Amino acid sequence: MPNAPQPTDAIETARQILTTCGTWAVVGCSPDPYRASNGVAKFLMANGYRVIPVNPAYDELLGQTCYPDVRSIPVPVDCVDVFRRSELAGVHVDEAIDVSATAVWLQLGVVDEAAARRARAAGLLVVMDRCPQIDRPRLLPSR
Repeated sequence: MPNAPQPTDAIETARQILTTCGTWAVVGCSPDPYRASNGVAKFLMANGYRVIPVNPAYDELLGQTCYPDVRSIPVPVDCVDVFRRSELAGVHVDEAIDVSATAVWLQLGVVDEAAARRARAAGLLVVMDRCPQIDRPRLLPSR
């Protein structure tokens, strides 16, 4: 069930996700402030997005309940932001499809073309090998 038309380029897709997705599941979120997942989650929170950490090793991160997987989150998720190795990303993309997320965002260095095709076929917006902490200030400077 398609959610939105797919923009034709990665920058426009990133802009659409950053503009329309309010609730982000951050898969692979870490308690370590030196890890990118921690910094990006804090950045998203500071910029008005709701962040739901996903990591089976923790019950709470960043003052939020942490879930073992995306399917366990009891509220609707707009974007599933994946901080996992490329070969593990597809599992989380499939979770995003299963929970009817609007988008998946695969972080810098994370690329899974097959998973991206599955997500697009299910109507999700897809960004790969990008970072919202880098893209948001460039794409939404007045926000």
